[in-house]
This record gives sequence, structure tokens and C-alpha cells, in this order.
Amino acid sequence: MMIKRLAALISCSLVSMVANSAALPSVQSDSPWFKDSAQLVASKANLENKTKAKNVILFVGDGMGISTLTAARIYQGQQINGNQGGEENFLSFEQFNHTALVKTYNTNQQTPDSAGTMTAIATGVKSKAGVLSVSDTALRGNCLSSKGNELVTLVDLANAKGLSTGVVSTARITHATPAATYANSPERNWEADSNLTAEAVANECKDIAYQIVMRDQDNALSVALGGGRRAFLPNTVTDGENKTGRRKDGMDLTQAWVENYENAAYVWNKEAFDAIDVASTDHLLGLFNSSHMEYEADRADDVGGEPSLTEMTAKSIELLKKNDNGYLLIVESGRIDHAHHAGNAKRALMDAVELSNAVKAAYETTDPDETLILVTADHSHVFTIAGYPKRGNPILGLVHGVDGNLSTAIDGKPYTTLGYTNGPGAVVGTRDDLSSVDTQDRDFMQQALVPMGSETHAGEDISLHATGPGANLAQGVIEQNVIFHIINQAQSLGGTKY
Repeated sequence: MMIKRLAALISCSLVSMVANSAALPSVQSDSPWFKDSAQLVASKANLENKTKAKNVILFVGDGMGISTLTAARIYQGQQINGNQGGEENFLSFEQFNHTALVKTYNTNQQTPDSAGTMTAIATGVKSKAGVLSVSDTALRGNCLSSKGNELVTLVDLANAKGLSTGVVSTARITHATPAATYANSPERNWEADSNLTAEAVANECKDIAYQIVMRDQDNALSVALGGGRRAFLPNTVTDGENKTGRRKDGMDLTQAWVENYENAAYVWNKEAFDAIDVASTDHLLGLFNSSHMEYEADRADDVGGEPSLTEMTAKSIELLKKNDNGYLLIVESGRIDHAHHAGNAKRALMDAVELSNAVKAAYETTDPDETLILVTADHSHVFTIAGYPKRGNPILGLVHGVDGNLSTAIDGKPYTTLGYTNGPGAVVGTRDDLSSVDTQDRDFMQQALVPMGSETHAGEDISLHATGPGANLAQGVIEQNVIFHIINQAQSLGGTKY
């Protein structure tokens, strides 16, 4: 009975203290955690929601799931503070005022691929894995079945309204995520004409590189920057980095770009990119690698030199903002995904941090009253943060507990904080002893559970972060195709019928 009475007294005391904030103990009310969070909520309560955006910038971190965000923010924080703390850090876009969770499944797959997910974002319609901006009525890899099932994209709608449009990626610009914004194809791998099947040729499907260059003048991209040069050059041509093109039709699409559009320019290295006169250039094509661009960790080693994602974003904004009507810019950090597939967390985290840098640059060089900035992913990865490391433990390191001692598994061997459910880092048989291994090296491959040649995507929700006019529409748990409608509503593109 005494215990119950004591509990009741304590409960009444706490209720009274909460009802009267002045009664909170100083150890609570003076806590930085308490004061900072109270100030944050107060600032959100005073937000003014504006609904119409002149410009929209959509950032997509390919494969950037929640665990990647968490690890990247800690990694960035530890680089700033010399491997101390990091958990309290925020990536630039994590401080945006509006956030939602996004469901990523394709119409035929529980765990999705990038073609189907970006199709949902770009068109407002979920579709199959492996297809680009065609409805799921089409059969993957079948040209004839895609006829009449092509979907209109955000780029098409923005161009039709007189806006300028741009697509940027650190992957091949013809790869699934960027390609879904401007191309219609029942097969994501039809990047060059040499990839087309006999059936596709017979039924007059065009390859993805052809589709980005041979667009009508009034539906042309103003900016296209990324990798994938090989899909634009004939197989008889060797590029500036001594790589051969893959086109069989003899077309040089880089030259076609310059000839097709007014005030057009093509660049393939950083020197030429830096030298571009934005004032006199209205259509810029930049292809900085034969295949994908380098990881951020390796960019300085590139033969021809490559601009960073931040530099490509800044240059794109500078060019696109010349249009008084506004613009739509879609920016993909494509190689987060590739590093995860390789079981290589460090490269994935470095690319995620560079995406954060690019978002920060975009925010600082645009008018927040005119520009809606969205940051999301297309899907997640089976990437985990585990064990019980002490706060401030190097995120890429071995787990040390709060007592400072090295933690070991049942087999007596240490383990890393970061790992993968499946992937190339798995060992069949005895687990490697990591005691003398530099797990923070850029080439280190995290251990995994299920052995696979390539780590896989994951099926859980990803996040959407938003700031600017229309950002308030990013809320709750949403289907991925809702992102299309958020942009469409904010920019009044005219693609929604009620």
C-alpha cells in the first residue's frame, strides 16, 4: 500500500511540474538538450507555409536509406571534430522543416529497383522494376508492348510550361535514375543503340542516349551533366581518356547536341567545365567519364578531372536561373548505391556527405521564398548500424563499449559498427579477425551475413526532406509517386487532373 501511495505522490508531483514549466528542476530546464529542442519546436510553430514555387530542385541520393543518413551524419561530424562525437551532427537537409517517410515498392517487387522507383517520382505512376517512365502494362524488355504506354515526366511538363530543365548525376546520365526523368523505355539497360534487341530495333524503340539528345527544341534539357560518355560516341571513336564509344550507328551524339540546340556546348573534363561561359551558354552537356563518374573518395585521381557534385549543382543553377519563368533541376548522387552494392561503406558515406554539401550550396544560392528544395532517395540498402559502441566511437571502426574496451562476438573476434545483411563481404566458414585490419581504409569491405556477389537493395521506407514553397506538402507516410504531385502542385505544372 505504501508503495502505491508513494507512486501516486510522485506522479502528482511530476504532473504539477509539467503543468508549470517554472517548476521544472534546473537540471532539466537548463539542459542544452531541453532548451535546444524547445526552441526548435517553437520555431516550427511559427512557420508560414507558402504554396507556389518558381523553381524546384529535387535531390535523389541513390540507395540513401535511413541507416545511410545516420552513418553519414556521424561520419561528417567526426571528420569535423577529429573522430570525436558526431552523433549530434546534422546533414544540411536534415534541418529542413518538413519531412515524410516514403514507401518504395515497385508494382511487381517488394524490394524495388531504381528504374521503377524513379519512374514513380518522375511521372506520378508506380511501375515495374527495370522500366523507365512507361506504365506497368508494358513488358520489360519488349519494345512493342511499351507503345502507347509512355508516361509524361516532370521534365516534359516543366518544358511545356516554359521552364528550363536540368538533370545531373554522378552515375552515367543514361543510368536508370536520371534516365527515368527524360526517357521512355521498357528496358533500363538500353543505354546505347548497341544495347537494343532486334525486336526493339524492328519496332523503332530508341536508346536512352539518343532520347536525351534528340529531343525537340522546345522540350530540350538546358543542362545534362554526368558520366556515360561511351553511349554517346561511335565505337570507332576513342575519347580523351582513351576509352572507346559503344554506338553502332556511327552517330556522335555529343556533336549532335551542339548542332541541335542554340548556344549549346559540350564538355568532357573539369578544365572545360570550369571554362564554360554561362552567360553565352543555354544548353550544356557534360560527360565526365566513359562510364560512371568517380566516387568522391577517388575523384582527385581521375585522368581528365571531374567536377564535384556540388560544382555541377552550382553551375546548373547558375545557367538555369537565367530563365525568368523558373526551372526544374533534378540532381542524383548515384554512387552511394554503387558503393553499397560493393559492400564498401566509406565510399558510400563520402558520397552521401558530398550530396549534403551540394544541397547546402543549392540552398545558399537560391531564394528560399521562390525555390522548393526536396531531398530523398529512390530506395534503401541492407546496411546496418549495430553493436553497442560508445558515443564518439569511429563510425567506420571496430566497436568499443562504454568502458572503452574492444567488444567481441561469440567467436572471440571484434566486429565493426557498420555491416551488411548480404553482400561480397560475407565469408563462408570462419569469420576474419579484424584486430589488425584498418577498417577505416577506403577500400575496406564491411563483413556481411549472406554471401552474394553484390549487396542488394532493401525494401523499407526512405525519407523525404523539404524546404521552400510547397514544402509543407511533405508530411506523413506517402507512396513514392506522391513526390511527383508535390512538385506538380508547387510549380503548377498542370499535370494533375481532379
